[in-house]
Amino acid sequence: TRDWPASSRRARAASVYGVSVERFRKDHEVMVLGQVAEHVVRLAAAPAEREAEAGVPPGGERERGGVTHRTVRVLVGDRQVVLTVHMHPVDLLRDVDVVVSPINVHLALPEAYKSSVAASLRRAATVWGVTGDVIEDPVHEGLSEWAAEHDTSGRAVLPGTVVATGSGALTAQGVRRIYHAAIAVPRAGTNDYDVLPTHVTAAVSRTFAVLAEESGRTAPPLRSVCFPLLGSGRGGLPYHVSLGAVWAAVEAELARGADWDVHFVVRTPEAAALVARIASGIRP
Repeated sequence: TRDWPASSRRARAASVYGVSVERFRKDHEVMVLGQVAEHVVRLAAAPAEREAEAGVPPGGERERGGVTHRTVRVLVGDRQVVLTVHMHPVDLLRDVDVVVSPINVHLALPEAYKSSVAASLRRAATVWGVTGDVIEDPVHEGLSEWAAEHDTSGRAVLPGTVVATGSGALTAQGVRRIYHAAIAVPRAGTNDYDVLPTHVTAAVSRTFAVLAEESGRTAPPLRSVCFPLLGSGRGGLPYHVSLGAVWAAVEAELARGADWDVHFVVRTPEAAALVARIASGIRP
């Protein structure tokens, strides 16, 4: 479509998202172009510059598939485990059984056109028609069903609650389940949220409990799980605080001998460097 007039290309793109041309121009277009620009910058960077920028300790990791995927070997207890670090948008994940998505305690999803982790996963899971209409919104439907089943419709759940839903269109990418971690508590009278590290740790611990419950009921069993840096977006937690809260529960689970395949997904070299430093025994 590169020979089309800009107005025609924008109209086609707006129809894919199911929004007006003006809404696309103001919101979606900025988000999409920003993500494309980020990928161009990463591809253009020299490998040595990327290594230095990520702050990866020599010998502390093995690259797999380029800069967007790294494996990090970590000593937990008396055994070595391997973590996989993805540095790309969460909706590009492939072949990970479960991805964890932050959500507020009212289980209210952001609109699909927004740029948060929860919005990205909702958008990627949605089944769209050829004209951009929504055929299925499985994440929203799954959360509504869970709330009705547990009689929580219209009221908040406890921070640290984890709700499992299907993954809709993401099954085509090998993502089988989405676990929604309720960690964000809305601040009255504002558009902001409060996120406590203790609630993040509780949600990660609960994630492993739900994973163990569901794994035995699926074929093949669920084995891999991917965590973003929970609470580091609208929740306002610095990367190192979020990672510290997530890692506390992950390390405890792995230290007891659990054999889960643990992944992290981040968006910046700074965050990737923090995860990589775990291999050196440096706590977040």
